[in-house]
Amino acid sequence: MKVLVTGSAGRVGSFVVRQLLEAGHQVRGFDLRSALIDDAGFDEVVGAFDDREAAARACEGIDAVLHLGAFMSWLASDRDRLFQANVEGTRIVAEAAVAAKVGRFVFASSGEVYPENRPEFQPITEDHPKEPLSPYGLTKLLGEELVTFQGRVSSMETVILRFSHTQNADELLDPDSFFSGPRFFLRPKIKQQEAFGNRTAADLLRAADPGRPALVLTRNENGRPFKMHITDTRDMARGVLLALSHPKAAGGVFNLGATDPVDFAEVLPVMADRIGWPLVTVDLPGSGVWYHTSNQRIREALGFEPKWPIMRMLDEAVAAWTTRQS
Repeated sequence: MKVLVTGSAGRVGSFVVRQLLEAGHQVRGFDLRSALIDDAGFDEVVGAFDDREAAARACEGIDAVLHLGAFMSWLASDRDRLFQANVEGTRIVAEAAVAAKVGRFVFASSGEVYPENRPEFQPITEDHPKEPLSPYGLTKLLGEELVTFQGRVSSMETVILRFSHTQNADELLDPDSFFSGPRFFLRPKIKQQEAFGNRTAADLLRAADPGRPALVLTRNENGRPFKMHITDTRDMARGVLLALSHPKAAGGVFNLGATDPVDFAEVLPVMADRIGWPLVTVDLPGSGVWYHTSNQRIREALGFEPKWPIMRMLDEAVAAWTTRQS
């Protein structure tokens, strides 16, 4: 099979490319930057998803598309770029796939198509109302509609995967990580909140600074610790490959992520103990992050089983932390 992987230079995309190559498939990457993969079975198109000519070249001769690439941002200044890449880019890639007679198109959507911070019920299933609360989530919901439309008016099979938040295990304890830095580490979180213009939150966090690098347990204004899904890249790749090949995936919509959410009140003390850093607790304004998304459908329909729960990821993160400190 010849598979196109968009976002081939990204976290999930690059891992999926390597998995496909190891399985003997021919793979083409499509991204704004090179994946820097040297393999006889790999070629790539470097360009933007909304470039119609680049999308046509990327889809030429392809059997299946894994549209994993997207632009992620929650800054108001990035709004136009967000819609251009995730909505217009998805439309053009999906149209190019139909024109190239691609057999299956797998689209990486997001749990942000749900109102994750204000769900009507939990655990959140695929039948939960789609009412995104972020522009990023809105672009993903619009992308779902564009892909589903192409499946409806052509012979191309479509699969929608609503991604959990995804991390490489060795990023969990990296203060410089784009995600884990501001999620678990105090000073990176202060910088994040300042960038978002959340002055009250930044001041509360700054007041808790013990004068040395520290981890932070964030809670909402009522003292409820944050809870959310964090899924290992390897588990996400396993789900993507099932969506590519499993006959029962065609036409399906699946939440893809870890079975259990991460309770920050349980994990942060373990992190602090393992690396010997102080842990501060800060209550921030608002309802906070607290949700549980069900992966029951993909487990029952496709046989998906996550192999990397958070504590197993943390073991790997501690090993990477120790290496960085030496």
